[in-house]
Amino acid sequence: MIEYLMGLPGDLGQTEYSKTTLQQISNPGYDMLLLAGDLSYADTDQDEWETFGRLIEPFASQRPWMVTTGDHDVEKITIFHRRSFTAYNTRWLMPFRESESNSNQYYSFNIAGVHIIMLGSYTNFGSKSNQYKWLQRDLKNVNRKNTPWLVVMFHAPWYNSNTDHQGESESVGMKASMEDLLYQARVDIVFSAHIHAYERFTRVYKEKSNKCGPLYITVGDAGNNNGYNPYFMDPPPRISYVRDRSYGHGTLEVANATHARWRWIKNDKNDPRVVDSVWITTLRYRKCL
Repeated sequence: MIEYLMGLPGDLGQTEYSKTTLQQISNPGYDMLLLAGDLSYADTDQDEWETFGRLIEPFASQRPWMVTTGDHDVEKITIFHRRSFTAYNTRWLMPFRESESNSNQYYSFNIAGVHIIMLGSYTNFGSKSNQYKWLQRDLKNVNRKNTPWLVVMFHAPWYNSNTDHQGESESVGMKASMEDLLYQARVDIVFSAHIHAYERFTRVYKEKSNKCGPLYITVGDAGNNNGYNPYFMDPPPRISYVRDRSYGHGTLEVANATHARWRWIKNDKNDPRVVDSVWITTLRYRKCL
């Protein structure tokens, strides 16, 4: 029996909702927090990184936080410093060397029967890129006997039925480059953020429901600085199962080697309520062509 609980927010920021989300994640307790990018919303303002550090210190000092980068974590200062992660890399050193990666933007680790891969939406991801080649190697080395669960997290969602952030290269290009890798490896769940609303898709591959594809979940509304995105396409695509216009966070409870429970907790008006809950079975044991 694994019994391991992960908290999963995205687009955290430093608003009153950010504080509420952190408190609501911590109240019942969790073992690890996975943050899907857009941490401080500093946008090159170094003081904002410092206030963010003070905001999360009571929480991050008690439990491990594993994070990836979002668009608000990118620094664009001069034409000679077009896109970098200097502030992020200085403050958030992830175990990339331990996973044989050459960049702090993508790495992996094992915890409680789960192999977790963190990717960088704003780092080169084409088929000739270092990130792509590293992902190929990492997936090839996954031992599903030791880690029956395989989870991937990055910031910009590949599947999204909100009217915002449609057609962005970080989503479209990365999906075109890497979706086959995740499908062939039988990734169980893909978490992303960026959209300031909640959405859970069914198992998907190439825009269609597929029993052997990953479950895609968007969690980009932990707090942010811009409000949540209320405008979903109507009617929703058939592959989109649950959509919620609110702030909140998710939890993934790994019950054992075959089953895990996903829940989405809404925190509108400081009132935490579970509005989506589903049991998930790992693809490790599923027969796929």
